[in-house]
Amino acid sequence: MKINRYDQSEDPSLRAWSAADELLINHLESSENKPQGSLAIYNDRFGYLACHLSGFNPEVILHSSTQRQAIHENAKQNSLDEPKCIELTKSLDSPVNYALIKAPKSAELLMHFLDHLHSNSSEEVEVVIGFMTRHFSSSILKVAEGYYEELNQSKAKKKARLLILKKKKSLPKVDLIKSLDYEGKSFKQYLGTFSGNRIDYATAFLNDHLELKPNQTKLLDLGSGNGVIGDKLLELNPEAEIHLLDDSLLAHESGKLNLEGENIHHHWQHGLASFEDESMDLIVSNPPFHFEFEINRNISLNLFKESLRVLRSGGELWLVFNNHLAYARQLKTWFKEVDLIAENKKFQIIKCTKP
Repeated sequence: MKINRYDQSEDPSLRAWSAADELLINHLESSENKPQGSLAIYNDRFGYLACHLSGFNPEVILHSSTQRQAIHENAKQNSLDEPKCIELTKSLDSPVNYALIKAPKSAELLMHFLDHLHSNSSEEVEVVIGFMTRHFSSSILKVAEGYYEELNQSKAKKKARLLILKKKKSLPKVDLIKSLDYEGKSFKQYLGTFSGNRIDYATAFLNDHLELKPNQTKLLDLGSGNGVIGDKLLELNPEAEIHLLDDSLLAHESGKLNLEGENIHHHWQHGLASFEDESMDLIVSNPPFHFEFEINRNISLNLFKESLRVLRSGGELWLVFNNHLAYARQLKTWFKEVDLIAENKKFQIIKCTKP
């Protein structure tokens, strides 16, 4: 079976699966572990689990738009029926009896997965979490202990392990939304949304220097998170048409908690394919370069190149990023001007102007 990555990565060393995925499949397919009843899969980034386990008719729980695209494309190229996909923020039609989870880097996101599963599973549910041993954290156990009575770890194989959970606890309803204070305002966000328990330092640095020109009225916050940059744009021009875009479902839903109005538009998607050529006056971004346990600059660089198409002539792309990423050299090959707006020991802000 051929499983490809669908994240615009150009690094040939990055695979669409790990030994943890393989261990999850081997565990499920062994005769003594075959599930009785329905199967749910969480954090299947490229559809490796869903495609290999298509015979079990799994329900795949989505938390990113690239995940949905990858599962669709990989199922198609392997001549498989596309599995049923359900957004993490929605309830399942019937309780599941078995669940596989590829452990995420974020303990908060794992908590969100387990909370969703707890509300949508039978009392006899068995949950199997796969992880690479080098990524193991005590927080995985701490979160799991909050939802299940029985926790057992497997032996390591190819530097991967499984954590098997049984006997779910009776719990009161958990609040999956928290509030972050910033500049005298309170921003709500779902657990598992970047950047955890505070407004990201790079985002705050960008907001401190962000400026708008009078003719900049169509604005895009690219990788919008909980909407704190979009809120700054709204403050600078309350009449502007503001678009917020994020690949993360939880970020997308968090942004809707914080910004609303006829001039506010939310997009749950990764790239800019739905935006017309020369349709934006300004694009602002604190672009991601960490994807789970990977560091990947190519994804951000492709977003910058897409931004060039979407910006009108004279339009601007404002970016904040860690100094070591050194995006400016590549950006200078695409944009007429690349100006340094501000920098400190950790971050740079640059403004790129389209020819």
